[in-house]
Amino acid sequence: MSAASSYFDKTIALLQSLKANELENIDKAAEICANSIANKGLVFLFGNGHSRMMCEEMTPRQGCFVGFVAMVELSLSNHANIVGTNGLRAPLTLEKFEGYSEQILRGFKFGPHDSMIVISTSGIRPVIVEMAAGAQSRGLPVVGICSRKHCEQSVPAHSSGKKLIDVSDVVIDNQCPPGDCVMEFEGLEWRTGPTSTVTGGMIINMLRTATAEKLLARGHKPTLLPSHQFIGNTSAETQLELFYEEYRKSLRHLYE
Repeated sequence: MSAASSYFDKTIALLQSLKANELENIDKAAEICANSIANKGLVFLFGNGHSRMMCEEMTPRQGCFVGFVAMVELSLSNHANIVGTNGLRAPLTLEKFEGYSEQILRGFKFGPHDSMIVISTSGIRPVIVEMAAGAQSRGLPVVGICSRKHCEQSVPAHSSGKKLIDVSDVVIDNQCPPGDCVMEFEGLEWRTGPTSTVTGGMIINMLRTATAEKLLARGHKPTLLPSHQFIGNTSAETQLELFYEEYRKSLRHLYE
C-alpha cells in the first residue's frame, strides 16, 4: 500500500470516528450558534497558527452566512515566510504570553447573545485558554474544538493549570492523535501527514449546516454569501451586496 493510500485510509477512519462520536456535541454547538444568530448575536471564531484556517473556512466562504465572525489575529497566524519578517518564531513565542488574548477581547463590546468558538488541536496554549476563559467571563457560551487525546495527555501551559477543555461549555473532539500526524516512516524520527485540517474542516461545515437547519426551523432565514462563479446565475451580484450589507449591520453592537 502506498503512503498516499495509507494516509487516506487513516484519515477516513478519523472522519468515521468523528461521525460516530461527535454528532451530539456538534448538535449542541449548533444550538448555541443558532440561538446567537436568531437573536441578532454573533458567533466568533478564534484560532491561532494553523487553526486560523478553520475560522476562515467558516467565514468568509461560499455558502457561509451572516452571524459568524472570524477573529483572525495576524500577529499569531501570519507566518508563511517562516524566517525573517512575519516568520514563525515570533507567533510561536507570542502565543505563550499570558494576557495577550485579553487585549484582543477588549477591542470589542460583546452583546448578550454572542458566543465563541475556540479552535486548537492541542488546546493548551495560554492565548487559547485565555481566549475561551475571557469569553466565558463576559457571558459568552464557548465551544472548544480540539483533540481530546492531545489535550488530556499534555501538560498545561497556562499558569492556572487549565486547558481548553476546562473552559469550554461544549467540546468537539477532532479525533486527531497526539501530535496530529498519522504517518511514520523508517528513517524519519518525526511523523508526517497531519489530519486536523481535514477533520477540522469537516467539523466546521457540519456545524455550519446544522446551524442553518436550526435557524430555518426557527423561521430565521440566514443571509448567505453566494458563489459568484455559479454558472448561469445572474442574481449572485445582488445577493453578494445583500450579504455585505447584512454583515455590516450585524456588527453594530460591537462598536456602539
